[in-house]
Amino acid sequence: MKPVMLLWALLLALPAHADAPADEIPMYAVSLVGSPYRLGGTSPETGVDCSGFVGHVFRQVAGVVLPRDSRAISEASEPLAQADLLPGDLVFFNTLHRAFSHVGIYLGDGRFVHASSSRTGSVMVSNLNDRYWRERFDGARRVVAPGVAPAVAASAARE
Repeated sequence: MKPVMLLWALLLALPAHADAPADEIPMYAVSLVGSPYRLGGTSPETGVDCSGFVGHVFRQVAGVVLPRDSRAISEASEPLAQADLLPGDLVFFNTLHRAFSHVGIYLGDGRFVHASSSRTGSVMVSNLNDRYWRERFDGARRVVAPGVAPAVAASAARE
């Protein structure tokens, strides 16, 4: 499938409530597919690494400033079961022989978007069920705005 067609298919597969912030996060994240990878990068124009990508998306869409590395992001977000994942939640992986060394944004239907250094050298969409990611999955987290209880945020995201 051509990249442009894949992007449209992903955008159309996302929930239709474009006015909800929870939908804006995955939509904006997917719009950055193809942006270059750069270790330590935080800008899609010049390159992003995984935590720089996630931080950029949450800062631009939700005004939330996340810590700069994936482990710190995992500690600053609320744990949740994989079965409770919603689009816009975070997925973490052990890719460097240490916990929470890679992070991406969940899109739904087992897909997530992330800045990959080794596969494409760019922001890409991958599947949680692919053997590589399944074997390295470290958990899921939800970014909760300050002052908002996680249950309230989860319920608002489902509406």
